[in-house]
Parts: sequence; structure tokens; C-alpha cells
Amino acid sequence: MVTPGPSPAPTPPTPPAAPTPSASGTGLTPLEEELLRLAGAVPDPELPMVSLAELGVMRGLRLLGPGRVEVELTPTYTGCPAVETMATDIERVLHDHGVPEVAVRTVLSPPWTTDAISAEGRRKLAESGIAPPAPLDAAAGGGPVPVALAVRCPHCGSTETELLSRFSSTACKALRRCAACGEPFDHFKEL
Repeated sequence: MVTPGPSPAPTPPTPPAAPTPSASGTGLTPLEEELLRLAGAVPDPELPMVSLAELGVMRGLRLLGPGRVEVELTPTYTGCPAVETMATDIERVLHDHGVPEVAVRTVLSPPWTTDAISAEGRRKLAESGIAPPAPLDAAAGGGPVPVALAVRCPHCGSTETELLSRFSSTACKALRRCAACGEPFDHFKEL
């Protein structure tokens, strides 16, 4: 007669494989990178010539589970009235691309600064007649923004411009006029 030995210990279940990061080095999966690209391509509601990624307000995206995504968005300033529209537009784009559950979370720290605007975003602002902000690091050595920054006219390139109003069509822009060509233009203020 054969005596049965002790039963082998049950094999613990294999944990699910961690998402494979993409080769881009961002730490995001290829799916997360694609969804971030789609969400970042949403145009800013107040400055439709630039995308949310170019404006630098997209902070991140991560998969929370199958069909669940969280997007982090930092508005240009705390009371920005466009943040709700941005969130709705991001949700719509991601829903249209098969993501059923999208949560857009507003992240206020670290705060957004105009240094977050990409070179392409600055180019598009200037091309559309809005003087882009000077990079804070270049304008002030990384410190406080000096009061008398030279603002270049987006129409003729002159730095002989004058401030007409500290506020323009939105709180983040000022209204200026060029002394050389006489044209008024918006200036995206440095923050």
C-alpha cells in the first residue's frame, strides 16, 4: 500500500503583468501615450490656435483600470472660467476614442506658468497676432518678472509698443498698440 505524502502547497496566483512602458522613456504605456496625445490635441477654448498640450495645461494621464482614465489638468490661473470647457472637451475626445469613463482632475500645484507654453504654442500665438509671453527664465533669470519687459509687435516685430489696458479679451492677456505700425494687439501676459 502506498501512503500519500503531504499535499503540495498551493501555487499562489500569478499577479497580473505590469503594463509595459513604451520605448519613449516617458514611463507611460503606449495606450496612455496615445490617449495623452489625443487629450493634449484639444484646442484651448479661449485660444483655439493652440492645443492644451502646447499651452502646457495638460499635466498627465493614467489608466485606472479597463476603460477608466484620469486626466490631470492645470488651468492658467486658479479662477480660469475655461477649465470646465477644457474638461468637457477632453472627456468628449476620449469617449469618442472608446474610453467609457474619464475623470478630469484639476491640479493646482505646482502652479502653471507661461514657461509651460511650448515653442510651437508661442509660434502659433505670434502667428495669430498675439504677442507670446517672454520665457520667465530668460526674462528674469528665473526670478521675479521685471515690470518693463519689451513686448514685440506680432505684426511688424517692433519693440516700440505701449500698454493700452492691463486686461484684454481674457484676464491672461493685455491690450497693447505698436508705435511703429499703429496696430493694436493682444499680449499673453507672463505669469
